[in-house]
This record gives sequence, C-alpha cells and structure tokens, in this order.
Amino acid sequence: MPQSRLAGSRIRERRLFLGYKQSALAKAVGISAAYLNLIEHNRRRAGAQLVRDLARELKTDPRALTEGAEVALLGALREAGQRMPDLAPETHRSEDLAGRFPGWASLVAAQHQRIRDLEQLVEALSDRLTHDPELAASLHEVISAVTAIRSTVGILTGGGEIDADWQQRFMRNMRDEGLRLSGAAQGLVGYLDAGADQDMAPVVPGEELAAFLDRCDHHLDKLEGLDGAARDDISARIETLVAQVASVQTEAAKDVARRHFQQYAEDACAMPQGAFQAARRDLSGDPGRLAARFGQPLPSVMRRLAFLPAGRDVPAVGLVSCDGSGALILRKSVPGFAVPRFGAACPYWPLYQSLSRPGHPIRAVVEMPGTTPRRFLCQAVCLPREPLRFDKPPVFEAVMLIEPFDDAQVTTTTDGPILAVGSSCRVCPRTECAARREASLLAADPG
Repeated sequence: MPQSRLAGSRIRERRLFLGYKQSALAKAVGISAAYLNLIEHNRRRAGAQLVRDLARELKTDPRALTEGAEVALLGALREAGQRMPDLAPETHRSEDLAGRFPGWASLVAAQHQRIRDLEQLVEALSDRLTHDPELAASLHEVISAVTAIRSTVGILTGGGEIDADWQQRFMRNMRDEGLRLSGAAQGLVGYLDAGADQDMAPVVPGEELAAFLDRCDHHLDKLEGLDGAARDDISARIETLVAQVASVQTEAAKDVARRHFQQYAEDACAMPQGAFQAARRDLSGDPGRLAARFGQPLPSVMRRLAFLPAGRDVPAVGLVSCDGSGALILRKSVPGFAVPRFGAACPYWPLYQSLSRPGHPIRAVVEMPGTTPRRFLCQAVCLPREPLRFDKPPVFEAVMLIEPFDDAQVTTTTDGPILAVGSSCRVCPRTECAARREASLLAADPG
C-alpha cells in the first residue's frame, strides 16, 4: 500500500474530526500513545496492517489515510466502471467527474460498494436456499400439509354420496392438516426472519459451534496459558467454556465443541501464544519453518496461525478443513475469499488437491472472481487424523491456510500459474469451467 508523507497528518485530521482521543485510538489499535503521536506528526511510518486497523477505528477507507480521499474516490469510481464494461464508461475521465461533481461521484462509489455487499448477501442466501436442511424440512412439511388438504377437498367435492360419519372424519382431517399447515408456515417464517441477515441461524451441531467461533474470531483466550497445566485442570477449563457458550445447546453440539476445544488447548500448550507470535514474526509466518521450530505437524501450526489474533505485524488469515469425502469441517473466512456454508466448494481449491497427495504440502496463489479479482496465497496439506493401523483404513483430513496475496510480495514458491477458483458453482461467474456442476446465478465475469 503506497504511503505519502502526509499519511500521519490525515490520520490526525480524521481523529480530531471524530473527536477521538489520541490515547484511546492508540489503545484500540494496540500501540502506545507516544508512537501514535510520532505517526501523526509524520515522524514514523505506519505499516500496512496498522493503517488498516486505524482506518477501521476511524471508520474510513485505508486509502483515504495513505493516499488521500481523492485517490480513494477515484479508485472506487474505476472499480465501478469495470462492473459493466459493455456500457463503455469513460473511466479515464473519473478525475474530471470527481472534481466537477464530487457529490455524484461519491454517490456512484457508495452504490458500487452497496452492490458488492448485496452480492455477498446473495451468495449467502443462495447457498442457504440450496442446501439448508432445516429449510428443506420446513418446506416439505408445508407441501405435505397442502397436499393432504387438497386431497380431502377433492374427495368432499367430488360429487359422490359420502356417509355423514365419513364426512365428519374428512372434516376433522382437514382441520388437523390446516393446523399443521399453519404451524409449519409460522415456523418457516420465523426461521427465515431469524436468518434474514448474513449471520445465519445454526441448523446442525457444527453450526452451533461455528456461530460462537465466528463471534470470537476463533480465538479462545480462556484456553491460552495452559502449558504445564494438569490434564484434569485443562478438562475442567474446557467444560466451563462449553457451559458458557450460549449458542451451544444440544448434546451433539456440546460434543463437537469439546473436541474442538480439546484440540485448541493441545495446540496452545505445544505452541504458547507469546513464543509462537514472536517466532511467527521472525520466520515471516512460514508454516513449514514454524512446524520445524516447534516440532509440531503442519495442521496444528496452520490452526495456530489462523486462530491467534491479528495485530500490527500479524495479518489476519483464514482456514478451512475437510475430511476425505470433501465435506468442510472447519471454516474461518477472510475478506474476499467466500467459503460456502452448505454444499460443496470449488474443487480447484488446493485443499481438495491435497487429498490426492497425502503428506505432500501444496502451496499456490489463487484468484477469486469479481469486478476487482482478489488473489490469495493458499497452503494446504492432508494427513491422517489418527495413528495408522493395520486393521482399518486411515481417515484423512486436509487443512488449508488462506492469506491475502500482494503481487509485490516475494516468495520462492509462487512461480506457478495463478489458479482461477471460485466459492461454489452456484455463485461463481466463471462459465468456461470444466469443474462446473450447476449453472451460476451471477452474470459472466467481465474479466
């Protein structure tokens, strides 16, 4: 992210405009007030992650701090112009539009952002309508009740002579089916209302746990600092945490939560947070080198990288895992890389490629489609979940780490071609794809 010498002045101007105290802003982004003071007076340069943190707290675009509001607006206008290239918008005159009609230019940029947000909502709702088991069961209940009522009405109005006793029976059946239909319809409406936003209501035990993990960004502070603790103390801490999680209600969900918390505690004990974060900075977050330093398997290191909180020098990363059938087990998303909640994901993900190459780590740069395609560095590995045995086949689990990729960053393992991937076929605009299973709801990718 290019930075001008006036970035500190813009940060200070925005902070004063919002009435934000310097000490409060510094605390919110995890730095000292003295260091923030140096940044605001252009005597220190803020790193890319710190700029993003400051922009989040100051409720503005990071580019508005590093390049100026005009540059951020021009970038948004150019992205909006790329959305419908068939209309041949004069993108080369974006600066003229922003200068002569700043209000209209801001409106176009805001609508472009709104469209992007709505596209993400369409992806989530489409995924839900296609694969949500609770929704399918509710619709089946409604259709079943309607069919029964329709059949009863057909018999009563068929014109034949019906005994009075049978007429009463049919009327009772129709009343009962009407009540069932009413209850099913009310339940369906309530369920849809509960999940009207992107934070969908849990529908299976794993989703109950996922709802909690998403709220805490998958970091469990209560299970940190347990290295050297007795096994019983760790188990007691896990049981306390399970009891405190409001979204985990069913026994099945509690069992899923216990297994996840146990795994988290084992990783935290083997790789304490302070030591791991220091090694992460020293080794540039390389999972292979971190695994060698701590003597831990790659999946454990990848989970630790994804679950520890991001900071100024520690970027936020995503993580997904699947079993041998390809079913997603764990999801921690990262902005720009959509992970389907239900159904199958894109088979071109390195996650699935690793299933055919157990024990062989795979690293690749992938590109998600869109008006402004985004690239990510994905690192995946597939290993047996349990020790190998002669009396049963191994159960494999694949894990993939997802990091935003900057074309300017230098790595020794990204010389291969950029992989064009998607989220799932239903919301992927790539029409010419050999792996496509169903038609897309979105228009063709303009790129």
